[in-house]
Amino acid sequence: MNKKVKWGVLSTAKIGTKQVIPAMQQGEYSEITAIASRNLTRSKEIAQQLHIPLAYGSYEELLADPSIEAIYIPLPNNFHVQWSIKCMRAGKHVLCEKPIALTVDDVKKLIEVRDKTGMKISEAFMVRSHPQWIKALDLVNSGALGEVKAIQGFFSYFNRDKDNIRNKIEYGGGSLWDIGCYPINTSRFLFNEIPEKVIALIENDPDFKVDRLASVILAFPSGQALFTSATQLSPYQKMTVFGTEKHLEIEIPFNAPKDRPSRIYLNDALTGEEGREMVEIGICDQYTHQGDNFSRAILEGGDVPVTLEDSLINTAVINAIFKSAESGKWENIEL
Repeated sequence: MNKKVKWGVLSTAKIGTKQVIPAMQQGEYSEITAIASRNLTRSKEIAQQLHIPLAYGSYEELLADPSIEAIYIPLPNNFHVQWSIKCMRAGKHVLCEKPIALTVDDVKKLIEVRDKTGMKISEAFMVRSHPQWIKALDLVNSGALGEVKAIQGFFSYFNRDKDNIRNKIEYGGGSLWDIGCYPINTSRFLFNEIPEKVIALIENDPDFKVDRLASVILAFPSGQALFTSATQLSPYQKMTVFGTEKHLEIEIPFNAPKDRPSRIYLNDALTGEEGREMVEIGICDQYTHQGDNFSRAILEGGDVPVTLEDSLINTAVINAIFKSAESGKWENIEL
């Protein structure tokens, strides 16, 4: 299979220009052909920097280009649904940054358009394409940990920039939509279950009104997942999976390095190196894997890395978390 999928990028957002586009350009099945911005000068500047052949001064022009087969969308959160729909209706496959939607009803709208147009669409949870998470799932499924009963996670950074979209509630800002979604998604990935209920404690920023600290318990049929997400704490991330025989530590679970191997640890000891087995994952870029996995789904007619049905569950869980923080009670997942 030698063909590459021709991609267009909707927006010159930093996540795209600094991370995703350069990674996809290294892919075996992905070719970045065009980029669009509301500002033609800006899109031409980025196109020149990143050696992208075509630059457009509007999103509509990009969607009208018949040579483009798929669109990557790194727009602000509140624009994801409307532009994903426009892309699919224009006959383009869609890889959209997370969160792909902020409500269950909006995910259902995307499913309806996907089914009507026949286009492929996926939420860009790049971690699901990283070999370290695939290996973690293999270890869980093989019984290497015994019976998995608990998963614990933490993800934080510090950002009090009033102009940053992550601090703007009208754009879908806050810790849960930005980073809390990752421990939710990966816990679901490992348990391979839908949480039955959630309970949460949230602290909102007094100025921005977005959640800056959230601590959550997810009750699964097989066990429990606990995590904290924060946007005004020192940068940190870790996921640990606890089984009846061993526990698994994922050293850098979400922003896995692309310049050195990733490491996960299988451990049956309390402290120290005794009983600790390191599993090293070869050097790779998870964004390259994500792009190629999506491109292969187009070329081969297979499944996308993250389906909308999966996104529906993640969105419902986050909605239930917000509801629980308000009610102070356990809340069920409403799909």
